[in-house]
Amino acid sequence: MIPVDSQSRVPLNNALTLPATEVAACSNEPFPPTGSAETLRTHRLAGWAADSLLVAILAPFLALCSGWMPRLLLAIVILDIPLQVGTHLYYRENDAAVGAMGGLSISATTIALAGLYVAWFIRTSVRKNFRLRSSLQVSVPLLLYIMVNVLSVSVAQDVPLALFDVTLLLESSLLFFYVANVVRTRQDVLFVVSLLLVACLLESAIMTAMRLTVTPSTTWDLPIHLHADWAHHGSFMRIGGTVGSPNFAAGYLSISLALAASVLFTNLTRAYKVLAIWVLGLGSVALILTFSRGGWIALILAVALLSLGVWRRRGLSLRMPIATAALLLLLFLPFHSLVSARLFGDDKGSAESRVPLMHLAFRIVEANPVLGVGANNFTVVMNRYLSPEFRQGFLFAVHNKYLLVLAETGAVGLFAFLAFLIGTVRKGWQCWRFCDEPLSSLALGFTAGMIGHMVHMTVDVFRGRPTQQLVWLIAGLLTAMYRMRPGPSPSDSLLRIA
Repeated sequence: MIPVDSQSRVPLNNALTLPATEVAACSNEPFPPTGSAETLRTHRLAGWAADSLLVAILAPFLALCSGWMPRLLLAIVILDIPLQVGTHLYYRENDAAVGAMGGLSISATTIALAGLYVAWFIRTSVRKNFRLRSSLQVSVPLLLYIMVNVLSVSVAQDVPLALFDVTLLLESSLLFFYVANVVRTRQDVLFVVSLLLVACLLESAIMTAMRLTVTPSTTWDLPIHLHADWAHHGSFMRIGGTVGSPNFAAGYLSISLALAASVLFTNLTRAYKVLAIWVLGLGSVALILTFSRGGWIALILAVALLSLGVWRRRGLSLRMPIATAALLLLLFLPFHSLVSARLFGDDKGSAESRVPLMHLAFRIVEANPVLGVGANNFTVVMNRYLSPEFRQGFLFAVHNKYLLVLAETGAVGLFAFLAFLIGTVRKGWQCWRFCDEPLSSLALGFTAGMIGHMVHMTVDVFRGRPTQQLVWLIAGLLTAMYRMRPGPSPSDSLLRIA
């Protein structure tokens, strides 16, 4: 008798011993299944579910690594500058009514910026043999301005109000840092410029449509906020669109229209110039509808500086000034009576009321010269410094951005703020001198718009998100354009102070 193994039932032989699985494979009979069909199906479903979960988790990160997702997020940021899709948490209406930032701003820009930074981190982390081909750009004046604002929170009487303003400053600074370091090619610059023009065209269309449809009895029930003020007891309407107050809308439009005018002096294709002409036409109407004298002056100054810069370099054909003057005349005619009344008529003490506010700001500065009264706290403390002239006067945050910064953050804060703005203008002028089209002409348009806006800031608060983020975006873009200048590239380093 041949001995057999009791478990495998395979004969045991000194000459040949095979595992049971091999014996089964060699036989004609199939190997017995190790489990039921239901068990195998369960294992397959579990594996499919695990794979699907892994794909679902990795999908957002894979999308952020793709080329289109960062561009989409950046487009959201730029379009959101005028559209203002978002809300304010912990909103305090009484503080906002006198010129303070009334809540914590959470917007589409906040979410999109978070996505942009995650995408930037992923791309730089997974790239093999990653090297910093160019240094990181950091603005020292901006860092100093942030630091002073953060320190001013320690002296603020109302800390939550101060944190609202500091949070917005940090968000705007993140936008500056991203654009300054991620925009690297001319195509990137043109992408940003195109979106700025599209955003301005969209906002101008909204404001023009409001002029045709809005009445004093109109109620707002839209996902975005629309602003319109009836001036002089309803004699005419000042349009703010989705940007905010009419003066804020005028500040946004004056910068954007200066950019649109500069596109006409570039060597870009016809599509860009047609878009710029549409922006100039519709945007000029929207700017008129704000009835902001400061915005009008800012645009006139910006266009004059732009024309002067182009004339000094390569001469200026008479066709462009004549065409521009004819366009402005056609736009002016339907509103000539209202514009004339706004410029030369009785403004009901609107301009005169700013003078006492400036005196009030100087009294606050004299009492708090070092750190000021704290970011966003001007309106909190102003009642302590009131003089008899305010018994029946207009009480609001001072209508001068520089005095407001000085009163809230002290002399160092104002110095850092001015240094940041002047440094941005200086970079734009240097880009213009490089004679590298189309970047040079675009840089001149940005610079002219910035100078016009700096003049406009002498007569208004400009506390809100749209104008601040637009200025910070332009500062970052001019920094990126400066890095693209012709000539030998700077030596690589981990950090370069801009």
